[in-house]
Amino acid sequence: MKDNQIPKATAKRLPLYYRYLRILNNAGKKKVSSTELSEAVQVDSATIRRDFSYFGELGKRGYGYDVQDLMQFFAKTLNDDQMTNVALVGVGNLGSALLKYKFHQSNSIRVSAAFDVNDDIVGRIVDGIPVYPMSDMKEQIEIQQIDIAILTVPAQKSQDVVNTLVDAGIKGILNFTPARITAPEGVLIQNVDLTNELQTLIYFLHSNQPSFDETTED
Repeated sequence: MKDNQIPKATAKRLPLYYRYLRILNNAGKKKVSSTELSEAVQVDSATIRRDFSYFGELGKRGYGYDVQDLMQFFAKTLNDDQMTNVALVGVGNLGSALLKYKFHQSNSIRVSAAFDVNDDIVGRIVDGIPVYPMSDMKEQIEIQQIDIAILTVPAQKSQDVVNTLVDAGIKGILNFTPARITAPEGVLIQNVDLTNELQTLIYFLHSNQPSFDETTED
């Protein structure tokens, strides 16, 4: 089945499966059942089997799943078998924290360039990553063949920055600003609103309704 036909909830669970399969493989485990996966990742086994069914026959009835084969399959599906360079735009408090994170859960994701307007930061190496002036953004994105950008700029500046990123050839944006940005068709935007997530958690904490994780809903 083509990627654009896979439910978003399923797509969000794939990195979770892949991460645990890497742990199993590193531990020397050869096979795993959907029940074992279910207990580890806290997703019911029926959902796991349905998620896997979108990709064809990945396991054998009565045997389970070959850990190494399944791990390699998801590595290819998630493009984790090739390096992806990422740009970070806005090296403030949140941006600096993201630079320190270094995406340890994936060896194939690398923030290779950061951009900011602060003269005290521009020209420095922050946690091993060079910080360029905003005026160099388009050139560096093209030179470094960067397709994805993380956006942590002030909300009022976000759309202008997005327009520049799109002009530079960026195809995906992880938006940490509270602004709801727009981009042409073909440019994917994923919004990460920390305040919204916290307020949602508080709502469920003080209500009688059970909370839910959207990644378990199709």
